[in-house]
Amino acid sequence: MKKNSEDIEILIELGEEEEDVEKDLDESIKWLKKKLDEVEIMTLFYEEDDKRNAILTIHPGAGGTESQDWAQMLMRMYLRYCDEKGFKTEIVDLQPGETAGIKSVTIRVEGKYAFGHLSAESGVHRLVRISPFDANKRRHTSFSAVFVYPEVEDDIEIEIKPEDLRIETFRSSGKGGQHVNVTDSAVRITHIPTGIVVSCQNERSQHKNREIAMKILRSRLYDLERKKRMEKLQEIEESKGEIAWGNQIRSYVLQPYQKITDHRTKVEIGDVQRILDGDLDELIRAWLIQRKKEKK
Repeated sequence: MKKNSEDIEILIELGEEEEDVEKDLDESIKWLKKKLDEVEIMTLFYEEDDKRNAILTIHPGAGGTESQDWAQMLMRMYLRYCDEKGFKTEIVDLQPGETAGIKSVTIRVEGKYAFGHLSAESGVHRLVRISPFDANKRRHTSFSAVFVYPEVEDDIEIEIKPEDLRIETFRSSGKGGQHVNVTDSAVRITHIPTGIVVSCQNERSQHKNREIAMKILRSRLYDLERKKRMEKLQEIEESKGEIAWGNQIRSYVLQPYQKITDHRTKVEIGDVQRILDGDLDELIRAWLIQRKKEKK
């Protein structure tokens, strides 16, 4: 980017000397602006899950063929967006509509910060248009819901830092013979950040008791992390709400005028077709900026 900006300065100087550099200058500025936008977005990711792959689902609301067709339009939009971002997509499950459109789709999206980008799209999307399925050419309003989840690996890595542990030894009160009762072979480990306490006094060897206690602690921390993730997924589930009027995050109006409105960020865009063709960066960046401001 620095090299590109220096090249732009040189092109400007050449242009001032009446050299024909307009085309090269225009291309260089467009490239630099695109790269700056990409770098800006990278500064907006702070959630641990942002860097993960994503699972994206689309479900039409009530309305039969109308909503099912709208769901398919959204699927096309996201597939194009992912292709433009260099994300790899895999349609895991697709239920086609009876007449047109889709009843549901689940897409796995693989790529760096795929969830961070697509998490902006979770919510109800509203479409207003003249229905191509209505012989009387009446205006219809359709709803579809998009839900995005972080893809979580099966193996949750548990890092236990030595400075987070308080390890105590004490004399066992259990069975095990004379040796167990007269030496400090029992071990109690406290994980300071979580307050989890585990102990083991079954073995005669302090080393063995410590090893078992660490295994128990690791299992407890694994379970705690798993529950946290389940709670987070539950929060996403509970935030779904009804796929209907009043719950939409974004409206796409095709008739009687053309405009897209994001109701969270208040961003409005007149070029609806560009957005439906997958150019979502402006909408997603605005949401990420607002999210970070609210976090601060």
